[in-house]
Amino acid sequence: MRSKSLKNYLRTSIVSLIIGMLLLFYILFSYIHTSYIISENQKVSNAISKQIFNSMYEVMKKGWSRADLKYFLNATKSSFEDSSYDVEIYRMKEVDEMFGSIKQNDIPLDVMASVKSKKKSVISDGNKMKIITPIIANNICQKCHTNSKPGDVLGAIEIDYDYSKSLSHSKLQFIIMLLLASPIFLLIAYLFTIKMLKKINISIDSFKQNTQNINTIKDFKKLDTSLIEMSFSEFDSIMKEVSKLANKLKNIAVDKDILEFEVKLLDKLIITADVVRDWKQYIKDLITEINLVIPVYCLITIFQTDNDFFEVEIFWYGRPPEDIKEHANFIALEMINQHEQRLMGKYNIHHSIASEDIYLATLTKEDIEHESKSLFLDSPKIGGIIGIGIQSNLTKDPIYSIVIDSILTTLINLVGSVKAIHKYTESLEYYATRDPLTGIFTQRVFRELLLYEVKRAGRHKYEFGVLMIDCDNFKPINDKYGHSFGDDFLKAFAKILEESKRDEDILARYGGDEFAMILPESDKNNSYTVAQRITAAIEKFKLETPDGHQVKITASIGIAMFPEHSTEPKELFNIADSMMYRAKNEGKNTVRSPNEFDIEEIHKNTQDKAMIVLDAIANDNIFAHFQPIMDVQSGKVEINELLMRIDMDNTLLSASTFIETAESLGVVHKMDYIVIEKAFKKIQETNYKGILFINLSPKALVIGEFLKQIDKLAHQYDIDKNKIVFEITERETVKSFALLEKFVNNLKLEGYRFAIDDFGSGFSTFHYIKKFPIDFIKIDGEFILNLNNDKKDLAFVKSIVALAKELEVLTIAEFVESEEVLGSLKDIKVDYVQGYHIGRPSDKLHSD
Repeated sequence: MRSKSLKNYLRTSIVSLIIGMLLLFYILFSYIHTSYIISENQKVSNAISKQIFNSMYEVMKKGWSRADLKYFLNATKSSFEDSSYDVEIYRMKEVDEMFGSIKQNDIPLDVMASVKSKKKSVISDGNKMKIITPIIANNICQKCHTNSKPGDVLGAIEIDYDYSKSLSHSKLQFIIMLLLASPIFLLIAYLFTIKMLKKINISIDSFKQNTQNINTIKDFKKLDTSLIEMSFSEFDSIMKEVSKLANKLKNIAVDKDILEFEVKLLDKLIITADVVRDWKQYIKDLITEINLVIPVYCLITIFQTDNDFFEVEIFWYGRPPEDIKEHANFIALEMINQHEQRLMGKYNIHHSIASEDIYLATLTKEDIEHESKSLFLDSPKIGGIIGIGIQSNLTKDPIYSIVIDSILTTLINLVGSVKAIHKYTESLEYYATRDPLTGIFTQRVFRELLLYEVKRAGRHKYEFGVLMIDCDNFKPINDKYGHSFGDDFLKAFAKILEESKRDEDILARYGGDEFAMILPESDKNNSYTVAQRITAAIEKFKLETPDGHQVKITASIGIAMFPEHSTEPKELFNIADSMMYRAKNEGKNTVRSPNEFDIEEIHKNTQDKAMIVLDAIANDNIFAHFQPIMDVQSGKVEINELLMRIDMDNTLLSASTFIETAESLGVVHKMDYIVIEKAFKKIQETNYKGILFINLSPKALVIGEFLKQIDKLAHQYDIDKNKIVFEITERETVKSFALLEKFVNNLKLEGYRFAIDDFGSGFSTFHYIKKFPIDFIKIDGEFILNLNNDKKDLAFVKSIVALAKELEVLTIAEFVESEEVLGSLKDIKVDYVQGYHIGRPSDKLHSD
């Protein structure tokens, strides 16, 4: 609604009031004047009527002739011809009967009505008035009118009066007078309005002068309403209320700059990779931004990195004097002492300057007031404090106190999150390369290092050996004394291997109770010597069981040499692995290296596997099996993982037995097409509504037409792409990470989803999670198997889950083999679980 001007409102109101009063005055005058005319004319008419009657009565007492009567009537009428009065005298039939009739107008009905009632009648009709007076006989009248008696009506006098002309004339005169007087009234009103507006303008201008320069809350707080000149007591009352409101707003109002800064500060809560990588530069940039709104001299961050060590970082807006730096050190230590029950130990203090060209030369200890907040996380174990050094007078301002508290809250959450993620990634990076049980390298690292050693040995022309080592009869010991003792046994076994090898040798746990070793720059004799030293050390090894007995164990070792036996990493490993199994079959506790017949047999087995793969493709002997994946919280199966199987003589071969052969033959993508189409057909037939995981080889993914072929199959079988998740396992066959990245991005653009298998078990895992748009991560089953018996496994899984939740990625735990492990995973808040305890693979799609 559009607001009105006070000046125009007053002028319009006063003019309208005057016009309204003139109209009212005219209406009242008209009413009073008309009533007065009617009343006065009624009196005149009565007087005329009475006068005529009395004149008639006097003449009749003397006696009159017909000529006298006629003369009287004519004279009476003629006397009123130029007036507004009309007089008519009527005789009744009693008079005509005695004296004879005379010429007269017909007697009107209203006259007859008055005669009958013998009462005077006053009749008004518009601007006319009629008075009828009956002539009633008395004793004297009987002298002449002997045929009448007292009370008889002998006649009537009718007097008509038309006062419209006089009334119109008087109204016209009054209107003219009002029109002539109106300018005077309007002039008086105008002058009155000017005078009133002048006084109002004095108040408005005074208020305007005191408020027009208010641009910030600081200016508003200087507003003094007592200095504003008010012309009316009502305005004084308004100013008192404005003053009260101002005092209230002074305590709650916030500057626009502060509000905008608060919004920017909230935006800073977004933790990017750049922030995690260089959080110190981020804090220096932040302190510069803060100083655009409020003066902040320094920020102090204190975080506990180890149980007894603190990292203290003090960030300065400009270069402070040395005594102020020492004072800040003291304040930081005081902050630590305030939390001595939780934070105790050694410390290291480092100072950083945000703006080197600014020198805080005049800064004193009294100028700085410190505020702080603390944070404690149980997982991972992190304790920290954030402090801020501001101008002393700001702490007295409630608004700035709120802003400062907001800054501290934002910083403690942000820096705390950065520290937590950093600690997570440190842990994850360690376990990505190290076996969590034994602390030695993992299978994935071994494969990469073996590839590296093959290239290095080929370039420098030297030999090296590969050992595969297996604990003989470990399973009976593990079954008899439990997994916890079995884990202790494996850790002790790994320690013997570590002590028996040379410093330059590379040791890895390949899986379960199998270990692998690379012996750089070692010929066959040296390799055999190392193997013998290992078996000798293991023979001497004894470990006490929970029931007080001691157990011994032996080891079977297979050897392969580069370049004598092969120059390919896979073949070297396969030869060493085959020799290890040959040693076990030949009586265990021995070392076995291949001869030329062994090499031929190994190559023959490889060729046999190739024939199995090619025959399966040619004869459509590839089948789709499905393993259920359960939602931990609901207990419902919502996902199925697609597994490939080959039927050989009524025995189903799992993909692990032939996938590498298929990859080396370059036909793995054909096998993927076959098994995916069979899975899509099954989905269509059973109307399955859940999610399907498809585990693909990276070699298949880099095929140019692969995605188009999958799209074609999805369209053919009416498959919802959002329900398809491609699961990638990191392998050494990924030659071009950029090519794989492009494929995954195209995958997401087409509407499919993406998962990483065996998360945490390889170097490239963190490149995946950084580079790719991930929907799911599968936690490597090695960490799940001993979850309840190994604190390191538990810590690692917790770290993965926490990191995944930070990145809004869903987690799946593999190798869930017991209800106890399932319960632990539920407590950790893993999203999905998979394993034999949930369900074994079958040719049927699982759903609830």
